[in-house]
Amino acid sequence: MSAALGSTTTPRILLTGVTGQVGWELQRTLAPLGQVIPADRNTLDLTQPDSIRAILREVNPHIIVNPAAYTAVDQAEKEPDRAFAINAEAPAVLAEEALRLGALLVHYSTDYVFDGTKPEPYAEDDTPNPLGVYGKSKLAGEQAVRASDCRHLVFRTSWVYGMRGNNFLLTMLRLAKERESLRIVDDQIGAPTWSRLIAEATALALGQLISDPQRVEAASGVFHLTAAGATSWYGFAQEIFRLAHMQGLCRTPMLEPIPSEQYPVPAARPKNSRLDNKKLFRTFGLMLPAWHEGLAMCVDEAK
Repeated sequence: MSAALGSTTTPRILLTGVTGQVGWELQRTLAPLGQVIPADRNTLDLTQPDSIRAILREVNPHIIVNPAAYTAVDQAEKEPDRAFAINAEAPAVLAEEALRLGALLVHYSTDYVFDGTKPEPYAEDDTPNPLGVYGKSKLAGEQAVRASDCRHLVFRTSWVYGMRGNNFLLTMLRLAKERESLRIVDDQIGAPTWSRLIAEATALALGQLISDPQRVEAASGVFHLTAAGATSWYGFAQEIFRLAHMQGLCRTPMLEPIPSEQYPVPAARPKNSRLDNKKLFRTFGLMLPAWHEGLAMCVDEAK
């Protein structure tokens, strides 16, 4: 990859999951960096390793960006095989092919690889201990990428939202139209992170490596990529409705803070989802805005 990116060749970038929250944004942010070849689930079936290999060998990309994932946290408890096929086995094949092609693989993971018992924000080298199938499958994907010896960037992010797909922001806006009051968990802490900011940070990091391919080897590794600051789901909901009301997007329901125990779900969630982003700043000089600033930008654009 170094020779290709260091020459006049326009990098070919294979992008998976283009209909998802992050993938949709990546189509725009990656466009200035090279030739983006988008692949949705009809083009690339991540449950079929042979399909993955065939597409990669046809496209012969310099960079593979893989935001595609099985993200239904509770449903994963019922569909562990499918979750592991998409979140663990597919990244393993992508990494194997990236190594064969000499390509750089960009993969996304999650705060759910941790159990949330640490009182401080998690660093990249803290020991993972996922609580559910989703977290376990994402951790297995990370481990496969790292074990492959391909050049890679694994970005762990958290509480991703945007104006498309299934996420907490859109759920709150929908429920505000249906209910007078909402009970929201207040003892899980994390950093809500706008999908667009994830895509923009990804493009900025890749732009640095394309401009200076000799940095790729040293930069390979796991990075935490979340908004600055932290809040609870209840605090997140409060800010959503404050901003949405100002923009005239919805009325504000009554909100009641509750502990996790009063909102039982099939998959346990970590109480502390805060991730330490210092390594990202040291390596790429990148720092995302505070979570409430990103939310304000997202809601403002929704208007």
